[in-house]
Amino acid sequence: MRTSWRNASLVASAAVVLALTTACGQDGGTTGAGQNVGASAQPGEIGNVGAGQGLEAGAGDARSASPAAAGKLSVTTDEALGELVTDGDGRTLYRFDADTAEPPKTTCEADCATAWPPVAADDAIAGEGIDESLLGEVTRPDGTEQLTIGGWPAYRYAKDTAAGDVKGQGVNGKWFALAADGTKAARPGLSTREDPELGEIVVDKDGMTVYRFLKDEAWPDPVSACTGDCLKKWPVVAPVETNDTEDVEKKGLMSFTRPDGAAQQTLDCWPLYTFAGDEEPGDINGQGVGGTWYAVAPDGKAVGAPQK
Repeated sequence: MRTSWRNASLVASAAVVLALTTACGQDGGTTGAGQNVGASAQPGEIGNVGAGQGLEAGAGDARSASPAAAGKLSVTTDEALGELVTDGDGRTLYRFDADTAEPPKTTCEADCATAWPPVAADDAIAGEGIDESLLGEVTRPDGTEQLTIGGWPAYRYAKDTAAGDVKGQGVNGKWFALAADGTKAARPGLSTREDPELGEIVVDKDGMTVYRFLKDEAWPDPVSACTGDCLKKWPVVAPVETNDTEDVEKKGLMSFTRPDGAAQQTLDCWPLYTFAGDEEPGDINGQGVGGTWYAVAPDGKAVGAPQK
């Protein structure tokens, strides 16, 4: 551990959920709620990993094993999660909600540490995209030093067997990939990606392609023509905060209330949807369906739609 490092802390915050339904043409958005962290692990939870989520090695092996070296840390991009931290071998690093960042504290021991090996602090190097001042260390109960990022103890997941794996994301609702500032890795509510066929298109928080329906209306107020069974194939995009977007235009970025009472996000006042036939980030199976469904450009235009 380099002496120039210092522990950093994060303060968990919560925002009040507010649904906005404003007239089209006014810039708007919705606020989301923050997540509370720092719950303490309960005895007998085995580190809060479920059945089958550990390794074949017993708890004794986990207690005696030293944290594995981190190497040169980097920021890499996952299609679904966006930017996250990886170690020198390209393996994803995680944080645990039962730990705390202020002060740094690790609660993952015994069988938990077998399934979620702690990352050693002593040889970690801040690579591109990593702020060295956010790297620190915490002393584990066995006396070894574990790497912290933004105050959060860092782990790997034993079931991640190859560089780029993110199988630990969301396990038991308590394990999440680490972002470079110590927060949970996650895409913005709306962002863009470069598609090899369509160019720059909008995606949701899961990296799934976002679409427009040509039968909808945007002016003077958003109107969705997709109702009933249509919504089973084309789920609506839920409202997002204005500041929870990246590389999309803010004009006409708002939500409106549908006749069924659900709130739906718009871009340039056009209602937004995803497609049930898209199975993973990068799919564009909804493009051109029925000659009425098209991916969305960052300015809200329908990509590839016939010109009127």
